[in-house]
Order: sequence, then structure tokens, then C-alpha cells
Amino acid sequence: MKAWLTALVCSAAAWLPWAAAAQPAQADAAHLDYRLQARELAPGVFVVEGARADFSVANGCNIINTGFVVTGEGVVVVNTGPSRLYGEQLRALIARTTREPVRQVIHLNLHPDYFLGNQAFADVPRAATAATRAGMQREAKAYEDNLYRLCGDWMLGTEALLPDADIAPGTLRLGRFEIELRELRGHTASDLVLVVRSGADPLGVVFAGGLVFAERVPTTPHAQLAAWQASLRELALWPQALWVPSHGAVDGGRAGIAQTQRYLAWLDTSLRAAAERGDEMNDVLKQPVPESFRRWAAFDTEYIRNVAHLYPRYEQAALKPAH
Repeated sequence: MKAWLTALVCSAAAWLPWAAAAQPAQADAAHLDYRLQARELAPGVFVVEGARADFSVANGCNIINTGFVVTGEGVVVVNTGPSRLYGEQLRALIARTTREPVRQVIHLNLHPDYFLGNQAFADVPRAATAATRAGMQREAKAYEDNLYRLCGDWMLGTEALLPDADIAPGTLRLGRFEIELRELRGHTASDLVLVVRSGADPLGVVFAGGLVFAERVPTTPHAQLAAWQASLRELALWPQALWVPSHGAVDGGRAGIAQTQRYLAWLDTSLRAAAERGDEMNDVLKQPVPESFRRWAAFDTEYIRNVAHLYPRYEQAALKPAH
């Protein structure tokens, strides 16, 4: 691989165990305001939308859609964002929205922007699946270092505070809400999906986590494409109309199921064919990509990561002797 491509892949692949730039980027400390806003999707169910982009100083590493549910007996928070500062500003936003106390935090997978805001919720039970908790423990220090290098002062004071309890598939009932938890896999080894229902909204809102990307190139550092596609086929059968992907357009959330399916299918076919031809990674990155995918958020950096994360597996598979 050419030297320039190696450097490009290493810097662009910088989120888990992504390498990162050698020096931290800096933000203007006087303007470290995420300007978080709560958007009510259904009575009592709120989403806080992140930038439709890649991690950067400009967005403070805030590229995630977090959420919270005001149940009548306390607030359930879905993910806490990428930094201590984000977590603090999210908690302040919740306090401005309702007088109810925060009762529970739930994390949908192990990626850094799902839990690095936890310091602001140190007094609240924080739960994730056992596999997600183990992954967070394994990756936490690398997350802290890499996001600081990517987003500088936005990350000041951020130290990983892990979930303190396991959560399993089932149903959580609080106030007027029923929150169904389903565990799927493919984006990571454990992808928790929440269906939030109330008497006024029996179908509910789906927090789909990293399984669904809407108008945004998927991230793949822990991806298993076959398992991911199986999970997407299951999600496509669900009847809900309101979907919250962790990344990308909330209004296009359900459409994001089909978008993610198409992209993963194309990526799988493209990488397999390249490996069977014996292409080097440099050749793969030069191949044409459908224009519809090129228009999605974060294409310029995320597609390079996709290839860096996944192509070595296809090369290994192509080298195995036929039986």
C-alpha cells in the first residue's frame, strides 16, 4: 500500500481502535456549547439530534441522536453522548424540559458516544447488556484518547464511567410507559433496540441504535455484516412508524432500514469481488461507489474506514484453499 494511503487510512480510521491524529485539535473554550435541543416525537418521548457528520472539532464529537422519556414517574435516558460536557448539557436540557428526576440510563451499544457522557449521570443507575459492558471496559481508555485527539477541548475532563448494571431483553415499566428491550447484533456483538410505548401511543417509538443509519454511511469497527443484515430483516417487519437511528436523519429513520440494507449488501459484494480479483486496498478505494451513497453524510471518511475495517477479512477468506 502506498505511504500516502497508509497515512490516510490510519488517520481517517481513528475511531476505535481507530488511530488518531498525533496532536489534539483545539476548540474555543468560550464557545463549548452543544446547543442541545429536545424534540418531542410522541407525548413524553424526546430525541436530541446530533450533527449529520463525522467527529470533528466543529461539532464537538456530537454526531449521535440521544433521547429521553418522561414517564410520569421519572426520566429514562437513552445514551449519554460523547463527552462529560455533553452529558452535563444533556442533563441540564432534561431539567429544563421536565421536573421529573432521572431514574435510569440505558446504553444501546459499546461505542464511545453512547456512554462518555456518563459522568453527568453518576448518581443514576446506568445499564447495558453484559456484552456491551465488557466491550466498554475493553475499549474505554482508547475511546478517551482518540476522541480527545479528534475533538480537543470538548473532551476536557472526560473519563469513562461505565454502566453499573446488566440489562437483559424484556420489558421495563415506569409510569405510563412500557419500554421493550430487544437484543440484536451485527453492528456490534450486542445491539440493544428499545420500543417505547404508552397507552396514547400503543405502537410506540423505536430507538434503533447503531443498527440503522439514515442518509449516513454506517460505521463498521465491530461489524459482522451477515448478522447485521439478519437483524435488519427482523427490524423491517416491525410496524412502528417512528424510528430513531443513532446516526442520521430521524425523519428518515424507517427508510434508514432499507438504506442500511442496500449499503451493506453493496459493500459485501464489492469487497468480496475485489478480494477474489486479488486487489490491494488502494485499488478498492479507487473503485467507483454509487452516487446515492456518496451523497450520504460522512462518506469521505467513513467509507475509507469501512474498507480498512472489513477488507482484510475478505482477503483472508479469498486466500483459503477450496475444499
